[in-house]
Amino acid sequence: MARSDIPTSTAPRTIARLALAAALLFAGFSHLFWARKEFRSQVPSWVPMDADAVVVASGAVEIGLGGALIALPRERRRVGWVVAAFFTAIFPGNIAQFTEKREAFGLDSDRARGIRLLFQPLLVAVALWSTAPVSPRSPRRCRESRSEHGEHNGDEHERRAHD
Repeated sequence: MARSDIPTSTAPRTIARLALAAALLFAGFSHLFWARKEFRSQVPSWVPMDADAVVVASGAVEIGLGGALIALPRERRRVGWVVAAFFTAIFPGNIAQFTEKREAFGLDSDRARGIRLLFQPLLVAVALWSTAPVSPRSPRRCRESRSEHGEHNGDEHERRAHD
């Protein structure tokens, strides 16, 4: 794969994407091995499947998504949308843990479980932001382009970039 085929990103986005990938890989393996019981407590009682099967399946998906965030840089935008959809799809499990007052992962109070709920939209946002390519019309890219081409009329260029 040619390096030019990979959409551009920034260091903060790349760091966030790799951290998200590491978190997904860690969570996925913990679903399968050391935290299976805790993850079963997040499966809503109304899900018509065996809780353990749901935990194993979601763990496998998390491992796949974490790996894809690392191994498929050309597809990172699509992968980011899938990761965001996954985080949205599992949100009912977090809600069930809150409403059914299930203790797991140290979340032993309504306050702690409620605070945990606030992190799910943040995960969705990080998944989308960290995998989005840098816009070729962003102010940063415009400044870099200007300096490469010897342009110094920043006011006109900035005005065009934000139209």
